[in-house]
Amino acid sequence: MTHFRQLHEPRTHAYAYLLADTDRREAIVIDPAPGQNTLYLGLLDELQVRLTQVLLTHSHDAHAGSAAELCRATGALCVASGRGGMVGIDVVVDDHAVIPFGDELLRCRATPGHTPGCISYLWRDRVFTGDALLIDDCGMAGAGDEGLLFDSVTRKLLTLPDETLMYPAHDFVGRRVSCIGEQREVNPRFAGITRDEFIAKQAQPGIYRCA
Repeated sequence: MTHFRQLHEPRTHAYAYLLADTDRREAIVIDPAPGQNTLYLGLLDELQVRLTQVLLTHSHDAHAGSAAELCRATGALCVASGRGGMVGIDVVVDDHAVIPFGDELLRCRATPGHTPGCISYLWRDRVFTGDALLIDDCGMAGAGDEGLLFDSVTRKLLTLPDETLMYPAHDFVGRRVSCIGEQREVNPRFAGITRDEFIAKQAQPGIYRCA
């Protein structure tokens, strides 16, 4: 049996995700939030599973520091893109890489733009988009590469099936999940927007600017 938990950290409005195969006694955590590792360790103990990998969708210091701490506490491997220049990665992944845990698989889609090392993870009928694609928004492009962010989201994420559930790394009004079909239709950063228009809109107020 596979357990899925979405975990909210209210101070930073961050979401982390725990996936556990209780038959094989293996689990992963995606984007652990600062100050929450005691919670994750308690859940692992409750489910009687071993944390094998900690996955990062992007390389901001807060997430990376929490991931490193969690890996030290459990012996898990840190998994992230090699494009972001982050140190301490045990397993480097890129586009089309496959990550096993228990009897499950996650598939990687490189989605750079918010940071050079942004990567999204697909599992069953859902995708964990980090800060590349947020609910009705997106992350600010890193290093001024708005065009790369637009290409990543429109070519790698919004091309997924409509019913694919989309789980972000942050949301500032408490929304927990959307779906790709909805975001393709209503996300004001992308719906009916050209690449040039998107680049211009990145400078407008309201866009998510930091992790």
